Amino acid sequence: MESVEAFDVIVIGAGPAGEVAAGRVAAAGLSTAVVESELAGGECTYWACIPSKALLRPVDLAGEVSRLTGLRLDDTAEGGPIDAAAVLARRDAAVSNYDDAGQVRWLDSAGVTLVRGTGRLAGPRRVEVTTADGGVRTLVANHAVMLATGSGPVIPPVPGLAAAEPWTNREATGMRAVPERLVVIGGGVVACEMAQAMRGLGAREVTMLVRGGELLTRMEPFAGATVARSLTDQGVDIRTHESAEKVERPEPGGEVTVRLASGGTVTADEILVATGRRSAAGDLGLASVGLPESGPVEVDESMRATGVADGWLYAVGDLNGLALLTHMGKYQARVASDVVVARARGEADDRPGMRDRAGRAGAPQVVFTDPQVCAVGRTEAQARAEGFDVRVVEYDMEQVAGGYLLGDGYRGRAKAVVDERRRVLLGVTFVAPGAAELLHAATIAVTTGVTLDDLWHAVPAFPTVSEVWLRLLEAYGL
Repeated sequence: MESVEAFDVIVIGAGPAGEVAAGRVAAAGLSTAVVESELAGGECTYWACIPSKALLRPVDLAGEVSRLTGLRLDDTAEGGPIDAAAVLARRDAAVSNYDDAGQVRWLDSAGVTLVRGTGRLAGPRRVEVTTADGGVRTLVANHAVMLATGSGPVIPPVPGLAAAEPWTNREATGMRAVPERLVVIGGGVVACEMAQAMRGLGAREVTMLVRGGELLTRMEPFAGATVARSLTDQGVDIRTHESAEKVERPEPGGEVTVRLASGGTVTADEILVATGRRSAAGDLGLASVGLPESGPVEVDESMRATGVADGWLYAVGDLNGLALLTHMGKYQARVASDVVVARARGEADDRPGMRDRAGRAGAPQVVFTDPQVCAVGRTEAQARAEGFDVRVVEYDMEQVAGGYLLGDGYRGRAKAVVDERRRVLLGVTFVAPGAAELLHAATIAVTTGVTLDDLWHAVPAFPTVSEVWLRLLEAYGL
């Protein structure tokens, strides 16, 4: 007879969103299982957010030191001012040496049962898990199944590219040595961050192939232009309106030759593909519950999958395609978990906290280049396209006393997009060294709809860079 294990809630995927969901419903007293085929902790913990920022921090700090009179980098040190081997060792520590024992202990302490294997839906509330030894475990959910399988990198159909064993974010953040020469395909967040990290850690040549004319195209145009200038100043060769026509790597581990659409070639030791990500719907068995297999999984504002009867299926994080950002996946997990718990208890599931509000306002995001790019809400172009009565104010951040004190070469710009009818902020962008810590104040203002008149009474401390808020309001006319 088939052995079936029953839980109140089953979560497929133990990345950041899945862990939050599992921990939250378990804390409410629901029996919970989380299914994971790789490391508990997921992409962000081991192959994306955490290791990439560990690699970028020394480069960022070196930039700060170079801008401040009285400090200097030790350029006479062997290999340059940054000890790449030490940085990689610290990266390994940051990702727990790719060992998820700590995450497993946390799940256990939270009362969550970890099931190792690949999980897929096999009908309503039913999950089949294929284990590493080829066995199959069948799990049944009393109340809900929550999908949190994340996303995977997109490899463009360029002849020879897949066969050339290109790097994705995983190989780049997990590199054992910095390549002498690197080609980067793409101009988005991963492309910009990794180009800067590789160059700063000692890569002799870094070439970016950008199909369009700008970097960071989902942000305000000045953000990508500023980062492009910075990367160019640091020796990165950015080739806009350029793409790979063919990739050749005759020998495994040998050099890579990229034939360009415009003619000519670029030769490198490694090639990094950073052209976006796709929701990992894959072999999730979505068809068994009447959903398209390809994904992303469409959800309502409570993260319930639309088109599934009785509201027992949820999708959080990258899988639903709403905002491919770790913090947004965790936020969605909190929203969905509270709905699951309320429904399991027979309580109302329509309280304000059980609906996505942050995503509709515009998710916050930081690009950890030097300078950092921080944005929340709508860009000017998005706001105008949606029909808002828009007014824009901008300010050069080096004119703020706190900015000058951070370094002689400190440069930055702030932009606020205002809804003139309601006198609230629709979006805010900061581009400056160390600007990431300014973002949460902007997120509060945009998400909660704080009026400009109320913001006028939120007095920034002197002399901090946060005085840019006062300058923006003065530029508006308050």
